[in-house]
Amino acid sequence: MHHGKYRFVLSLLLIPLGLYAVFVVSPYVQAFPIAFTDWEGLSADYHYIGFGNFVTLFHDSVFWVALRHNLFLLVSLPVIIVTLSLFFSAMLNYRGGVPGAKFYKVVYFFPSVLSIAVVGVLWQFIFEPRNGLLNGFLRAIGLDGLAQLWLGDGKTALGSIMAVVVWGGVGFYVVLFTAAMAAIPRELYEAALLDGAGAFQSFWRLTLPLIWNTVQVALAFQVIGALDLFALVKILSVGPGGPDDATQVISLYMYTNAFTYGKFGYASAIGVTLFAINMILTLLTFRLTRRERVEY
Repeated sequence: MHHGKYRFVLSLLLIPLGLYAVFVVSPYVQAFPIAFTDWEGLSADYHYIGFGNFVTLFHDSVFWVALRHNLFLLVSLPVIIVTLSLFFSAMLNYRGGVPGAKFYKVVYFFPSVLSIAVVGVLWQFIFEPRNGLLNGFLRAIGLDGLAQLWLGDGKTALGSIMAVVVWGGVGFYVVLFTAAMAAIPRELYEAALLDGAGAFQSFWRLTLPLIWNTVQVALAFQVIGALDLFALVKILSVGPGGPDDATQVISLYMYTNAFTYGKFGYASAIGVTLFAINMILTLLTFRLTRRERVEY
C-alpha cells in the first residue's frame, strides 16, 4: 500500500520537476561552460578562452559599482524589512491581538499579491517629477523644496528603489511572523507578566527566541533578494542602471551584457560569479544567525 502511495506522489511530481529541471536547472548548469567562452548568443561559433571573462570582470569598473550597490542593499534591506515586519507583527499580536488585526494583515499583504511589473509601473507614476503623486503631495502641503527628481537624480535613485522594495516586502513577512507569534502559547506571556516583564522584555526575551527559526529563514530570503532586484531596477531606473550607474546591480548588468551587447559568454561569467556570491552569503547568513532552538 505504501509503495502505491509513493508511486502516486512520484507521478504527480514527475511533470513539474521535469519542467523545473528543463527551464530552471538546465540554464543554470549551461551557464558554467558558457562562462569560459566568447559566445555571442546568436551564433553557433564560439571559442574557449579559459578564465578570460573572469579576468575582464575583475577589471570591470561597472561590475564593482554594481557589486557595491548589491552589498549596500544586502546590509540595509534585510535589517529594515525584518525590523519593520517584526514591529508590525508584534503590534498586531500585542495582548492577544489588536482590534481589526485581520484587516491590517490584508492591507500589509496587499503589495505582495501584485506582480513586480505592476508595482514598478505604479511607482513610476508616483515618482514622476512633474505630475507624480509624491511631488504633488509635497507641493500641496507647502514642501516644494523637498520635491525631487526621485529616479532621475543619482543621489536619490537607489534610495527610491529601496523604498519600493521595503513597501512591497514588509507585508509578506508581517503575515509570516504574525503566524509564528500566534502559535506561541499565551500562558508563557502571562507567566512573563507575573514575573514583571514589560512589553519590550517579553518580545526580546520570549517572542524573538521562539520565532528565531522563522526570522532566520526571512533573513536568508532577503539576502537572496538583495542580490537580485533585477525587475524593479530594470523598470524604475533611468536607462540600464542609471543615471550614471547610480542604480546598477549585478543582475541588471548581466542582462545588459547578454541582450544589449550580445556578450553571452561574459554575461554567463557574471552569472556564475553572482551564483558563487549568493551561495557564500546565504551560507554565512545561516551560520552567523544560528542559535539554539527554543522549545515550548
